[in-house]
Amino acid sequence: MTLSQQSTAVVADPALLSVEFRHEHQLLDRSGDGFQIWTAQVRAEGTPIGTMRVGRCLYWKGGNLHDRMVDEGHFLAHVARQVLDPDGSFSSDFEEEMEMLSSLLVFDHLELPSPWQEPLIAAALVSAAIDRFTDNYYAVILPTGAIGIVQGAALLHRAGELLAAEEFGEDLVVIDTSLALPEEAARRVRERLRSLSQYGPLDLDSDDDEDDEVWELSPRTAAVLLLALEDQSRQAWEEVTALGDEPLAAGAAGLFASLPRITFHQLAAWRREMARTFDDLASDIAGGADPLPRSTGEEMALHLAISRARQLLKDRPKQVAERIGALPTHRYDMDLDGCSDVLFLDHDVLMLFDSQLDGIEDPKDATNQALGMVNLAPLDWFTPFDTDTARDPERGFRTP
Repeated sequence: MTLSQQSTAVVADPALLSVEFRHEHQLLDRSGDGFQIWTAQVRAEGTPIGTMRVGRCLYWKGGNLHDRMVDEGHFLAHVARQVLDPDGSFSSDFEEEMEMLSSLLVFDHLELPSPWQEPLIAAALVSAAIDRFTDNYYAVILPTGAIGIVQGAALLHRAGELLAAEEFGEDLVVIDTSLALPEEAARRVRERLRSLSQYGPLDLDSDDDEDDEVWELSPRTAAVLLLALEDQSRQAWEEVTALGDEPLAAGAAGLFASLPRITFHQLAAWRREMARTFDDLASDIAGGADPLPRSTGEEMALHLAISRARQLLKDRPKQVAERIGALPTHRYDMDLDGCSDVLFLDHDVLMLFDSQLDGIEDPKDATNQALGMVNLAPLDWFTPFDTDTARDPERGFRTP
């Protein structure tokens, strides 16, 4: 298949893409001191398909950065008037928005053909430029979709949103590189693209409407979670039989040893209920429902399943591919971070892993009372959060 034929296909594999940054500067050109225009050529299998343009504006080296950017015109001038004072200093409003501020990285052009016009791909390109040109003192500025002077403004805007950008003024979004959140967002973008490439390219020409921007558990993500829950259920029931009422020793291996230490002395009856949480969540997915935890035990089971799903994606790619191969692709495929963000009411149960918070499971603990945490003590793990959505108490147990 030639690239021209591929460009009209409904699928696109991000693994085909590469990016090359170029900047030419006359050695004695003073106007280039502290101000650089970098162009990026985007290629698919070595063939150029798109371009991106970035302005790197070094506050400490660029003289009057306001005037230099205004002289450049276009979107750079627009940015300068919003974030810099005429004397070249950062405006007070802009400084208040930033934790630490030294320089600017401004994106003012992005051109990608179909089927590559996907926010995840744009976010990955923007992230690559951020990694290449910034440290933790930069403000990365992108346009909103409302700006008509920037080609690809809408795509750059969505890229910024995926990279944890914050709005500034009416038509700019800004990424503060001194914060941890943008780096975590960039990691999530890269992981999602890797998964999409490995397990089936994303349908980028789908006619999804804007409502599809709301996160949802995709069929493929659900299938991987189900695979993880089935694995852990099998392991849990094997350990129920092997352990009986025996307490776990420090340094023990296995699924029950991966739980907080406060559970190590629970008896076989408790362990059977914990094993059943994996079955209940698996049953939800198999029945077409989201695995929404209904008790503390189910919250812990889902956290463990998400962690196991990450391992399966890395260590058992053939097994995963067999399970999801016939399922449709979706823009949120393999977004396990999204599962953690959306499927839980809170993550209080994870505090039980912190030895510095020993005792927090006690309902009388001051921190527990202040934060309104409930059912953290092991004997309360299987008490339903809501009696209206409680599972059938007569559902019984799987036979080990």
